[in-house]
Amino acid sequence: MLKNKNKFQVSDVFTISLSHFLHDVYSSFLAPLLPLLIDKFSLSYSLAGLLSVFQRLPSLLNPFVGIIADKVPIRYFLIFAPSATAVFMSLLGSAPTYLVVAILLFFSGMSASLFHVPAPVMIKRISGNRVGKGMSFFMFGGEIARSVGPFLILSAISLWTLDGAYRVMPIGLGASVLLFFKFRKIEISQNFRKNKKNTEVKETLKNVFPLLLTVAGISFFMSIIRSALTAFLPTYISAGGHSIWEGGIALSIVQLAGAFGSFSSGTFSDKLGRRETLKIISIVSPILMLLFVYSSGWLAVPILILSGYFIFSSTPVLLAIINEYKSEHPSFVNGLFMTMNFISGAGSVMIIGALSDWVGFETTYKISAFLGLLSLLFVLRLDKKAK
Repeated sequence: MLKNKNKFQVSDVFTISLSHFLHDVYSSFLAPLLPLLIDKFSLSYSLAGLLSVFQRLPSLLNPFVGIIADKVPIRYFLIFAPSATAVFMSLLGSAPTYLVVAILLFFSGMSASLFHVPAPVMIKRISGNRVGKGMSFFMFGGEIARSVGPFLILSAISLWTLDGAYRVMPIGLGASVLLFFKFRKIEISQNFRKNKKNTEVKETLKNVFPLLLTVAGISFFMSIIRSALTAFLPTYISAGGHSIWEGGIALSIVQLAGAFGSFSSGTFSDKLGRRETLKIISIVSPILMLLFVYSSGWLAVPILILSGYFIFSSTPVLLAIINEYKSEHPSFVNGLFMTMNFISGAGSVMIIGALSDWVGFETTYKISAFLGLLSLLFVLRLDKKAK
């Protein structure tokens, strides 16, 4: 339950972050599976990129999920979402057709929306005056998961082949049982509804729209670099003549570095400021992307580590900005942000896939670096007094 509203509640923040970890372990299966799915169904890179769109498509419903989450006990979303995502993502390898893969990804995206919309709002409420720190803990759980996920699914494939990878499913099912016993006493959603005025949702949308537009610009151009170095990294490395395991290891390196970037950036922005932190990220990330393209051998490893650290660092800062916005519909506002993330992420994946079919991976990676630099234009539009 809620305690001192200005106190950082370590135990509850850790629990929600753990839930984020358990959920995102499974939602991270697509990227390492992508080279195998391309071979299995003889896909073009454009069709392969479209799979990520199917997974993120339910994010269009995030504002409506947010409206619901502002009215009901949202802890149940966090309890059962890991199980649902585990079921859908564990069945990808045994799917008989491209259409079935797309359907499984769509339903995994539905469960992901039910989790990711209310969770940051809960984090904000239990972080006191350290919202950036709370978002860092939350995102650390998700990014560590995306580092562990590729190893888990590739290990399952090595043991049981692609069709037998569904055997990792029970881990996610057991996670929901453990989360039930931990979350059943947390009644955060009741506190959301206290002392609320009857403000219309459309008025909230009108007021927050200018901020959302600026954040959307930052998110979109940063996601172009992020998509290139996550959704297509194993495929990029496999196309260069390396094994799928090398691609999976490279992805895990990026995700692990990203976990530490997410963990530190929110706390860092509490002290330096949201705007200044994002300026550093938007300048350094494109430079590292170009260095990766021109690197080779073991020299690419430290560049991947630094790239992962910076490209994931923006999300906790943006989450802090959105959740610090004064609103009587916090889950709705966060849902709008998540929808923008879908549009940014899905659009950038499709751009990377289409460009790769057209001009090849190396040229695409160079173009993505220059496009990523455009995020700085939107960062400069943020309020200089942003915390």
